[in-house]
Amino acid sequence: MNDNFLPMVSVVVPVFNGEMDLPELIECLRSQTYPPNRVEYLLVDNNSRDRTSTILETAAKSSNQEGLTQINIRNLTENQIQSSYAARNQGIRTSQGEIIAFTDADCRPEPQWLENLVKPFGDLEIGITAGEILALPGKTILEKHADREHTLSQKHTLNHPFCPYGQTANLAVRRLVLQQIGLFRPYLTSGGDADLCWRVLQQTPYKIFFAENAIVRHRHRSTMKQLQIQWYRYGESNQYLHELHGVDLMRELTVREYCYRLVRWLLKELPVAAVKSAIGKAELVDLLSTPIGLFNARSRSIGQRQAKLPAAAWEIAQF
Repeated sequence: MNDNFLPMVSVVVPVFNGEMDLPELIECLRSQTYPPNRVEYLLVDNNSRDRTSTILETAAKSSNQEGLTQINIRNLTENQIQSSYAARNQGIRTSQGEIIAFTDADCRPEPQWLENLVKPFGDLEIGITAGEILALPGKTILEKHADREHTLSQKHTLNHPFCPYGQTANLAVRRLVLQQIGLFRPYLTSGGDADLCWRVLQQTPYKIFFAENAIVRHRHRSTMKQLQIQWYRYGESNQYLHELHGVDLMRELTVREYCYRLVRWLLKELPVAAVKSAIGKAELVDLLSTPIGLFNARSRSIGQRQAKLPAAAWEIAQF
């Protein structure tokens, strides 16, 4: 790293029922190459019902335990509003860093994640950095499909037709910027990362930078139910951002289009993929790519159609 640029950094992580993820996440935080004395990790329990609070208390007490890499873990709570954005706001308000970084409990930051995410802020024109989100190794067909489609890649969101944005699974913002435009909308349940980035880019002269080498890994959904919820929330986000920012809604496929794509898959794509699979040039996931994609599209359409933006979601929290 450039020793002349080592800003104080606060990493904020909202946690809801994270007992299965926290041990691995904390080990990833201990492995960061960013100087430990220049970073604090604020883990915010958002009204969890499992052992999250106990794990966080233990992690905070043992953060300086002999034999472990010494990092500053701070255990916080947000029990008034059930929202990851409200939890992030709690972390931001408690933070001391010049740069505030975000990831999630089910993410696994690589050792140089924070170092590479912070470096671009050496350019005073940069107000936001977005790192890349890659998949953890998956075994199920759904996980493999999402990996091949690069479902969570920041390259998708940074190429958004309305305005680029980064996802809070791997994002950092200047504290000064948040003091100018406000924090997350605490009552928003989806789309808050886009909303925050768009407010920064529209209301300030700051730019967003894609820190491609700042990598966190995330586990894709492995069941149809989890996948349905994920894409339903994407649809909700479309509707919320349409109301908040005037973003175009996603065009829904017609019944005729669904039928055409399924027939084309059955008569053309499936036989070709089956032959390739028989000679070892394709996998089972290749045979099912189209129906999985249509399932995702339908879930997103339903989410967009049924979403209703809460009146309280217009509120922007402040420091």
